Amino acid sequence: MAAHALIDPLASLFLGLAATSLIGVPLYAGSVRGRAYALFGFVILLLSLPGAIVMHERLLAWFVPGTARLANAAFVYSMAAGGVHLASLVRPRLRGPGFRFLVSIPGMAFIAAGALSGIWLLALLPLRAVLAALDWHRALATLRWLDLVPFVVAALSIGTSLRVAREVVRIRLAGPEDDGPARVMRVPLERYRRRSPSPLPSRPLRVVQISDPHLGPWQSVAALRRRIAELCAHDPDLVLLTGDFLTMEGRGTPGALAEALAPLRSLAGRTFAILGNHDHEALEEVTGGLASNRIRLLVDEEAVARTPVGLVQLIGANYVGRGRKEHLERLLASHPRREDHLRMLLLHDPSGFRFVPRGDVDLTLSGHTHGGQLGLVSFGLDWTVLARSAWPDHGLFGHGRNRLYVHRGTGFYGFPLRIGVPGEASLLELVFD
Repeated sequence: MAAHALIDPLASLFLGLAATSLIGVPLYAGSVRGRAYALFGFVILLLSLPGAIVMHERLLAWFVPGTARLANAAFVYSMAAGGVHLASLVRPRLRGPGFRFLVSIPGMAFIAAGALSGIWLLALLPLRAVLAALDWHRALATLRWLDLVPFVVAALSIGTSLRVAREVVRIRLAGPEDDGPARVMRVPLERYRRRSPSPLPSRPLRVVQISDPHLGPWQSVAALRRRIAELCAHDPDLVLLTGDFLTMEGRGTPGALAEALAPLRSLAGRTFAILGNHDHEALEEVTGGLASNRIRLLVDEEAVARTPVGLVQLIGANYVGRGRKEHLERLLASHPRREDHLRMLLLHDPSGFRFVPRGDVDLTLSGHTHGGQLGLVSFGLDWTVLARSAWPDHGLFGHGRNRLYVHRGTGFYGFPLRIGVPGEASLLELVFD
């Protein structure tokens, strides 16, 4: 029995399960959680299911009957897991390892792979149509191998999403005679991943930045707590948290963030935080988690920290969606530069850096972009899909004497689509020229 003969009897099962998810999840979500999440679930399923079903049927032709049955079983299981995961978000909360590994992770991986498959099939459709019209069947058969591309990309993205690069990042701040670039642009820095940096003639300021941990199925309480403990082992002078602590599941689990941040409690007096855009969706949970670990939250206010290399003036900007230019100018004007202090700005969204008056801030720390999410950073190149956008994506940027460091983030929100851009667990060494 040919493998492709298994497709037709199973087509009704696939379509029935897809229809059940596409209709059942939004109906359930709408009746329990409301219209907004019902629409979200419907759109996510609509974007992923058609590509997944078509691609699965194309790939079945490659399998021998016994293997095809296993592929069908895995496909049905993953599709069901995707629907169950989205349904579970009607009442979101962090769940145990069993649910995460048996439902959430395979379900989200299926949805991500299905969406990628749909986009890829549509991209190849014109080429395949031309080859079919020309009756070039051998070329069409050769192109069949391209069907594997979305799955290779999905597998690589899951691997990248799970990995956090441990780095020492050496940032040289601008000196008084350094005019710097006239517009926001990338400037050099030093990254050390597999070797230690060379000694410096004078001690740098040692800073740990934690950004976008997004506590959720892919970033459990235990995993985030372990990563923070590893960073604390560097004995940093400052720990600066630049927002977006939770996912939908994290928001629904009181006390989870406080438990994950517990290693920072021993660094009271040198830990400061700001709010990101997602933090305003769970303000009480975020502020409670920070306060319980003696982390000072800066909401449009300043703090002065004493460090082994001198005084640091920290200004924490609240996240605002509109009027960012006026907001930043007003904030910085209300907290002018203190003499003989290093002046730092914590700003969740790096696109606001261009509004910082030139020469007013020595170093701005941001996150938000997840490093661009899709790019070639894993291959040692700076390029990402945000390279020519209004968002500085990752690394060090300059505007006059102002410097901006954009952290790639410790986690990600939702689906595992970090492609070529790993997360980051860095110790920053600030060097004064």
